[in-house]
Amino acid sequence: MRGLYKPFDRNNAGVAEPDNLGQALYMISLVSDRSHPLVETVLRELPKFRTGRHMVGSTDGAEHPVYQTKWLKFGLRALGLDDAYEPPQVFDAYSALFWMDYRDRHVPGRRFGAESAALYPYLAWAEAHFHREAPPAFDEADHPLTWEGRGSEAEYQRMAVVSARHVAERQCTPHTWHAAEMFLYFADGNLPLAPR
Repeated sequence: MRGLYKPFDRNNAGVAEPDNLGQALYMISLVSDRSHPLVETVLRELPKFRTGRHMVGSTDGAEHPVYQTKWLKFGLRALGLDDAYEPPQVFDAYSALFWMDYRDRHVPGRRFGAESAALYPYLAWAEAHFHREAPPAFDEADHPLTWEGRGSEAEYQRMAVVSARHVAERQCTPHTWHAAEMFLYFADGNLPLAPR
């Protein structure tokens, strides 16, 4: 992380996603301070996504201003930087994916459904973590334990070395975001651990 030099991962068709800015600041805070060279780059990018007191832009193909602004606030605070941002009081389906803080800056609305949970299980895990609910059902004997299905940028033909089934079903396994959400859910000692 000390070697980060770009503010965006561009993992969705090369789009510069505003949540990356807060994520980069937070990651820098784990290994450095505000003197890290990427901090100034991130701060110069902020006006491109600022609308009023919040961030707005495309993340995973849609605008998620609450989620994007929560990430920015989290990163700014981690580095002790000035924060003039406030998540808007609007429904944002990704708001509940940010369970680390700012739980009071959430407008309830429609939750991720069974299809989303089946294809992108990390969404259901993060949402359960945010709402302090039991996690999605799973069996540690099942394989794969972590996955993503039908990702927009995945090269599923490369999964042939593991299984032709993964190629046919357009499934990538293991999956780090899914694994991370599971780990962080269980690492949080204040949550119900029995799967729903």
